[in-house]
Amino acid sequence: MKVFIAGFQHETNTFAPSKADWAAFNKGSSFPPYRRGAAIIEAYTGKNIPVGGFIDAAGENGWSLVPSAWAGATPSAHVTEDAFERISAAITEDLAAALAAGGLDAVYLDLHGAAVTEHLEDPEGELLARIRAMVGDDMPIVASLDLHGNITGRMLTVADALVAYRTYPHVDTADTGRLAAKLLARRMARGSREPLHVRRLSFLLPLNVQSTMIEPAATIYQLLKSLDTTHDAVLSFATGFPAADIAECGPVVWGYGDDAEVAVSTLFARIDQPRAQWRLDLLEPREAVARALELAESASKPVVIADTQDNPGAGADSNTSGMLHALLAEGAGKRYPGQVALGLMFDPAAADAAHVAGVGAQVELSLGTQVPTWGGQHSDAPVKGIFTVRALSDGQVLAKGPMSRGSMVSLGASACLEIDGVLIAVASGKSQMLDREFFRYLGIEPEAMKLLVNKSSVHFRADFAPIASTILVAKAPGPMAADPADLPWTRLPATMALQP
Repeated sequence: MKVFIAGFQHETNTFAPSKADWAAFNKGSSFPPYRRGAAIIEAYTGKNIPVGGFIDAAGENGWSLVPSAWAGATPSAHVTEDAFERISAAITEDLAAALAAGGLDAVYLDLHGAAVTEHLEDPEGELLARIRAMVGDDMPIVASLDLHGNITGRMLTVADALVAYRTYPHVDTADTGRLAAKLLARRMARGSREPLHVRRLSFLLPLNVQSTMIEPAATIYQLLKSLDTTHDAVLSFATGFPAADIAECGPVVWGYGDDAEVAVSTLFARIDQPRAQWRLDLLEPREAVARALELAESASKPVVIADTQDNPGAGADSNTSGMLHALLAEGAGKRYPGQVALGLMFDPAAADAAHVAGVGAQVELSLGTQVPTWGGQHSDAPVKGIFTVRALSDGQVLAKGPMSRGSMVSLGASACLEIDGVLIAVASGKSQMLDREFFRYLGIEPEAMKLLVNKSSVHFRADFAPIASTILVAKAPGPMAADPADLPWTRLPATMALQP
């Protein structure tokens, strides 16, 4: 069997300040850079990425692959029209050539599910529709999706089968590519589409409560797997990305199989009630630091605070200073000199200044950026002061944590800066703090810290939960609203509740 493969990955926060242009898809910071053709097979075979899992499964099944383009960019505001159309054109041009050569049997796409472009609310649905128009109604099209996808009716209608991640932090990305291959094999064996059943939830889920490492999501995804087995179905629960102002934003449950309707209904009922299970506990910045310092007195492991509203994995730029202000105001670094760290702070100018000054030098800086959030609000002003340069790096980091193990991440010119005993990991590339190596490459040993502030919402838990005594979530001003009710929505239907 000959399968055409391609990918388009972007999680769009329509309330965020920075867009994803063509350069963003070629950057290769927290997402791999744009690749086309055989380079996809070479780069992703055996890697923990959906297309990597599909490639591995295809090899086991004896399938032949026709690789096209794979494009991914760090979450941000809208994908520019130019970037999307370039990516779409590459994929459809390659598909046209593959069809002309003959013998193509199926299409697999590695998609996110929560992209929004300058000109399209549902670019994944549009891409699927363009491909469907080229291959006809009978050729199978399957796709893997992110757990945070805002899955549209068009996507479900056009594709033969879709399947989403089942973990957050996303440690099962390659496994999801394998599930897509399983769905394709089921579709080919059956000779027609499997029955599809869909239920859409009527409330938005805050990002922080979606983690499958905590309740209720941990139990819910265990139930999903059990229902798969019991009903010979393939189920998905996309929790949604609650910062995309589109008509079909929100959680969706769906499944494939002759008995999938019962399985979907059972899973939906467990998710829908009681809604209080999804309530969110957030702390103000200084409150979070004060509590962390209190806990740290008797803790043998670091206390970790998530700076969730500046999460670059959800559309922020990892450059706000609210939590740094709180650390300084509470005297965290003076109580535990050199044992309090924050990262990653995206500030290329500060990193460059540190490199010019050199290790051991003191530099006067304005660290961080005041950025617009929503409703005319802004994040905190930069932190101005004298910083000591403790370490420097070119930013080439080998990730070793569960999410990105084995991947080289390009964070650009980087520096460890210290002010009043607080260490700040400053980078010129955007990535959330999801791997301990993102501290360690600048000489900060996470395990030796009393307090860590991570610019992340949930992904950090995969590598930091094993070393944390306690995890707190802080609501410092930033572009990624921890509470969807804070956002000025315009496109959501009136029936969609902003809170559970």
